[in-house]
Amino acid sequence: MRRRSLFSIVLSFLFAALLCASFPPGGPALTSAWAADSPYAGVFNWPVPRIAKAAGPAIVSISNMGETITERLVEQSAGSGVIIDAENGYIVTNNHVVEGAQALQVGLADGRVIKGRLVGRDVRSDLAVVKIDADNLTAVPMGDSDTLEVGELVVAIGNPLGKEFARTVTHGIVSALDRTLDADDIGLKVIQTDAAINPGNSGGGLFNARGELIGINSAKIALEGVEGMGFAIPVNVAKPIVQQLITQGYVARPWLGVEGVYISEAISAYYDLPQGFYIRKVSPNSPAAAAGLRRGDVIQSLDGNSFTGVSAFSNLIAAHGVGDTIQLNVSRQGESITVAVVLAQLPR
Repeated sequence: MRRRSLFSIVLSFLFAALLCASFPPGGPALTSAWAADSPYAGVFNWPVPRIAKAAGPAIVSISNMGETITERLVEQSAGSGVIIDAENGYIVTNNHVVEGAQALQVGLADGRVIKGRLVGRDVRSDLAVVKIDADNLTAVPMGDSDTLEVGELVVAIGNPLGKEFARTVTHGIVSALDRTLDADDIGLKVIQTDAAINPGNSGGGLFNARGELIGINSAKIALEGVEGMGFAIPVNVAKPIVQQLITQGYVARPWLGVEGVYISEAISAYYDLPQGFYIRKVSPNSPAAAAGLRRGDVIQSLDGNSFTGVSAFSNLIAAHGVGDTIQLNVSRQGESITVAVVLAQLPR
């Protein structure tokens, strides 16, 4: 018994010594994964309260005003916006926040309410730019949304449910990257987050752990039983669009000029049809008409790139510029042909 007790004491002593050696005074050192140049470093030296304090003054409320039958302006709807240029008073928000407005009122963090002017808006990206004339504005620094990682900390700031809850701060993580929201056959690339985004948050900012703007909150799935699914337009997607809106008031987009449906692999096999984009209509005086595309043609690839849906086909076109020449592989009455098309600017 004594030998067994002595053995147990010695074993316990050795185990305790091993623990002390493994974890020296002051706790375990941070591994390289948490180094200063890591995107996660901000979790320690730039906490949520500091992000809210720094970015909060750049978040504004935007009231969409309309006339009543008595010709008095009243608020029809409200959303959020982010000041991106303090010197010139430029604010980025969502297109659906300002759409149909007869007048815009912008509420600042310091209590001022200023008349806003719509500079330009883009339906496809759901982005818009509003300008105000005011001094002592605060703008947010722009981040790089291409460096985001799934699981990274993000903070959303906006005005859920109206001005009464102005500059509400919620936080979460990047749930997924490069998600696609389909609307009107347009595939909108977005960041998915579990940070709470409620009605009125649209147009507000999504920030990384360094307090940099990395997204514009744009939509929230609000279905029964669905929680923790918010979406934001990546700032790297927004930058060139916002620049065009500021300089010319609209976004110049390439145009092919066809309408149709996508024939999937399953439908193709069942009906013995070629897979691809089936053209139901060619717009008059369009690039497609000039190139000789016809109703009944099936576009199977663009510049050698195949696609699996109308949105994917639209995105391949959108990746080009006005005046670019694209090569379409087309199935026409059982024959495969190549058609060159010069893209024009989408009519406004």
